[in-house]
Amino acid sequence: MAYDPKLTAALSGATLRQLAHWRKSGASQGAVLVPEISGTRPVLYSFRDVVALRTCVRLRNDASLQKIRRALDTLREDLKERDHLSSYTLVADGSSIYLAAPDQAVDLVRTKGNVVIHEMVDVLRPFYRDGRHIPDLLQPREHVAVDPAIRGGVPVIEGTRVPYDEVAALLRDGIPPERISDYYPSVTASAARDAADFADYVDSYDPPKEPREAAAG
Repeated sequence: MAYDPKLTAALSGATLRQLAHWRKSGASQGAVLVPEISGTRPVLYSFRDVVALRTCVRLRNDASLQKIRRALDTLREDLKERDHLSSYTLVADGSSIYLAAPDQAVDLVRTKGNVVIHEMVDVLRPFYRDGRHIPDLLQPREHVAVDPAIRGGVPVIEGTRVPYDEVAALLRDGIPPERISDYYPSVTASAARDAADFADYVDSYDPPKEPREAAAG
């Protein structure tokens, strides 16, 4: 499954502007995350990218972008940890960023290699960013699920292989939720409403439209 930037933003909590900015290297530091499928148009992210981006969004609640870039450079260059960013648990406490293990964490910013005790954070669980509720990655709605083993990770109606957006499209075309089972027997009315609600959430990440110029004359 390849996620386009809008769905990636919705599932990770990052804005489209942040995704674009994080793909680029800083003045003296590396990129936060370059999509492993395609970093150029069309930009496409993997499921692992989405998990890693959720970590970055959580970090931004407590750390500056400059500090995050510095921590990632320490991780990659000093500690020689070159696996995909989703392989690591990174947490912040307002003063530094740590590479966390079950019972300890390595300070990546202040004193390289310093070992401290720190609380673990599950980036798959729901959280808030700038007042916006970022849903559970694997269960963004009660009847909508994300599983890399099902349709490559595209969000589907739970217990089925039916993509959420196909169900949402039917509702937007005027089909009542109670009639969705005529098209997809395994999809209940409640599941259809959840699909439509999740589709609205994903669409909230659309970039703002430029105002039309006033007609000449």
